[in-house]
Amino acid sequence: MRDTVDRQRRAFWLKHLHQWHWISSAVCLLALVLFAMTGFTLNHAGSIEAKPRVDHRQATLPPALLATLDARQKSAPLPAPVREWIQSQWHVSLNGRDADWSEDEIYLALPRPGGDAWLSIQRESGEVEYELTDRGWVSYFNDLHKGRNTGPVWSWFIDIFALACLIFAITGLFLLKMHAAQRGATWPMVALGLVLPLILILLFIH
Repeated sequence: MRDTVDRQRRAFWLKHLHQWHWISSAVCLLALVLFAMTGFTLNHAGSIEAKPRVDHRQATLPPALLATLDARQKSAPLPAPVREWIQSQWHVSLNGRDADWSEDEIYLALPRPGGDAWLSIQRESGEVEYELTDRGWVSYFNDLHKGRNTGPVWSWFIDIFALACLIFAITGLFLLKMHAAQRGATWPMVALGLVLPLILILLFIH
């Protein structure tokens, strides 16, 4: 009777562990491949040449719009008509970001994955400058890996992906435990995966 109960309990846990294991692996599969590849490119960033492409543009703000910039705030978004005019000129998404206001200039930093951008407006002349730097696809995916300038939605995705990876690893560990009796190399391999990084850290990282 006890053997039957033990078998039923084992079958129950195996079923649910396998279910959570494959679901978590399916959720994080593509992202895991992406993060593994970008981990390699980040580790060899010095050997991978990037050729930044810089796009510099200039224009002059119409007088009617220039008159709307007489506010004296230190940090605030550009007025809506000015944002719309800039976006129509260069298809730049400003997203209501705060700009730095001074007596002579309004400066707006526009960081982005894989590059950088900025916008400046001279408050007296109305001269507008926009510069976009694109460092290529490798830099873009590296910044996705780091969550650099990617916004809150991508940050939430990284959190969900990390949780899925934890579920994948923990359910995998329990599955190893349940199959360890038939696979003698299970725990030595787990120990190797734990001890090897520690040895490398102690011996080669100072």
